Amino acid sequence: MAVVDVRNLQGKTVGQVELADAVFAAQVNPHLLHEAVRWFLAGERAGTHKTKGRGEVSGSGRKLWRQKGTGRARVGSIRSSIWRKGGTVHGPQPRSYAYHLPKKMVLGALRSALSAKLSDQKLTVIDGWKLDSHKTKEFRAALTKLDGETRTMLVVEGPGNRNLELASRNLQGVKVVAPAALQAYDILRHDRLLLSQDTALHLGRSLGPGAAATAEAASHDGGAETAPSAPASKEPSKRRQSKAASRPKSKLSPKAKSPARAKSQGQKIKRAGKKHEYRRLQSDSPAHYHGKGIGRERDAAHRGL
Repeated sequence: MAVVDVRNLQGKTVGQVELADAVFAAQVNPHLLHEAVRWFLAGERAGTHKTKGRGEVSGSGRKLWRQKGTGRARVGSIRSSIWRKGGTVHGPQPRSYAYHLPKKMVLGALRSALSAKLSDQKLTVIDGWKLDSHKTKEFRAALTKLDGETRTMLVVEGPGNRNLELASRNLQGVKVVAPAALQAYDILRHDRLLLSQDTALHLGRSLGPGAAATAEAASHDGGAETAPSAPASKEPSKRRQSKAASRPKSKLSPKAKSPARAKSQGQKIKRAGKKHEYRRLQSDSPAHYHGKGIGRERDAAHRGL
């Protein structure tokens, strides 16, 4: 694991901390960083651009002159897109530029950005942001002791430190974000990254390669434990049993057929036989073989002559 010095607000080293290699010593992937920055900037776009179409610009809707006889080009409206002050065709309309980026790519870009900062020695671990006041002057003095040459700094600290939020919001080039809202774009945009000791350990646990899989497995195990057992087969209620018992039982056996059913089946067989006989007679007629290359002798044979 990577070992980093821990410094206090006076700029003195007070200890060391071990950071996870999977998060702070991973291989830097430039392509992944590019995709994460492009995705973040696309989501930040307002998308409020708007042009007026033919039906939105001002102007009369009447036909300017008659269709024929003037020698001029035909025209239907003064709001046509080919006229000055006319509507815009296929112009930009309000829309969202945001798109989905896989979570694994976002986490991989964060690991690459953190590893790049540590390899460039631009990552500082602080023992804690214990500010006595919300004044900007005291916070600015602490940043100068930590690194006075850096112009832009990114401070990553969890929510709840009110003095830090108030003291940093009026400083140009200083931004405070929570670990859950950390983006690769913010890490790359600022020269110096300042992490508290607790935040650095938290990022090492939450951004590890197996963190997402472990969380999913835990959720599945919890769901399996709390899942209700399969419902037992329900017996028929007494009401259904009473209805079934009250129905009169048929005297005929299951294989026996009622007279009406047997009669209907006999009629179907009779109709099918008549239909088959009609088709046979129709195929034996001379007209059936006419035009199919069969001579008169075969026609006579079929007629029984």
